[in-house]
Amino acid sequence: MNPRLLGLQLDIALGTITLSNFIEDANNTLALFGDASAYKYQPATTYLYVEPSKYAYLSAWPRDNIYRQAFSLFLITWLFGVILYFVFSSLSYVFVFDKATFKHPKYLRNQIRMEIAQTMEAMPIMSILTTPFFLAEVRGYGKMYDTFAEEPFPYYSVLQFPLFLFFTDFCIYWIHRGLHHPLIYKRLHKPHHKWIMPTPYASHAFHPVDGWSQSVPYHVFPFIFPLQKWAYVVLFVFINFWTIMIHDGEYVANSPVINGAACHTMHHLYFNYNYGQYFTLWDRVGGSYRKPNAELFQRETKMGKKEWEKQAKEMENILQTVEGDDDRHYLGEEETKKTT
Repeated sequence: MNPRLLGLQLDIALGTITLSNFIEDANNTLALFGDASAYKYQPATTYLYVEPSKYAYLSAWPRDNIYRQAFSLFLITWLFGVILYFVFSSLSYVFVFDKATFKHPKYLRNQIRMEIAQTMEAMPIMSILTTPFFLAEVRGYGKMYDTFAEEPFPYYSVLQFPLFLFFTDFCIYWIHRGLHHPLIYKRLHKPHHKWIMPTPYASHAFHPVDGWSQSVPYHVFPFIFPLQKWAYVVLFVFINFWTIMIHDGEYVANSPVINGAACHTMHHLYFNYNYGQYFTLWDRVGGSYRKPNAELFQRETKMGKKEWEKQAKEMENILQTVEGDDDRHYLGEEETKKTT
C-alpha cells in the first residue's frame, strides 16, 4: 500500500489524528489519486476555461469514468431544472400571471401546491431518463461543435435556431397528439390535464414519462443536425422559459402563427386542440387547430363570468368523452358548499 495512504489510516486507527496532520494526509491522498489518474483536462469549449481543482480527483472513479459522468450529469440536469423551474415560474407568477384565475370555476383546490408537488416528483425521474442523451453528447457521439469556424457552412450558426424550433415543433406535435390517444392518455398524459386553468407552476407538472417523451426531440436534434454547444445551452433555457410562458394565462400573442398562452389555454380547456409547441402550423395541417376566443384578448371580458361559464360548460361536455367522470376538486365548489 502507498505509504501516504497508510499514514492516514494509521492516524485514524491510533486516534492520534489532528487537524493539521489530517489536512496533510488528505493532500497526500489527493496527490496519490492525481498521480494514478491518466485523465488530462480538456476544456469542453474554447469560450470557457474552468480547470478542475485537485479535489475533483478525490473520487475513486476517474473524471472520464462513464458512471461518474452519468451521475454528475443526472445531478446537474435535476438541480438545474429545479432552479430554472422555480426562478422562471415564480417570476411569471409574481409579475405576469393573472390572479383572477383563482376565481375561475375550474380552478382546483390547493392547485399550486399540487402542481409543485407533481413537478418535484417527476423531475428526478425525467432527469434519469434524459441523462443518457447528455452522456452520449459528452462522450462525443453527437454533432455538437464549438466555434464558428467549425460550422458546416456559412451562417449555419444562425440557421440552427429556426431549424431547431421547426424540427422540434414538428416532432412534439405528433408525440403530444399521440399522448392523447385513448390507450395512452389516462395512463400518461392525464396528470398534466388535471390543471384546466393552469398556473406557471403547472408547466413541468407531468407524469415523468410524459414530460420526458415530449422532450426527446430536443435531445435527438444534436445527433441528427450540427448544433453549437452554447446554442444548446441557450435553447435549453429558452425551452423551459417558453413552457412556463404558455401556462401563465397572459394572452399576448393573438397570432395565427404563434402557439402562445391563449392557444395552450384552449388545449387545457378543450383537450383535443392545439398540440403544437411553438407554432400553429402542424395543428392546421393536422386539423387540430382551434383559434382562441376573441374574448381572451380583451381585458374586460377575458376573466368575465359569462366567458367562464361558456368555457366550463363546453369543457364539461368534452371531458365526458375524453375522461368520463370528473374526479377533480374545484375551489369554487368548496366555496359554494361553505356559503350554502
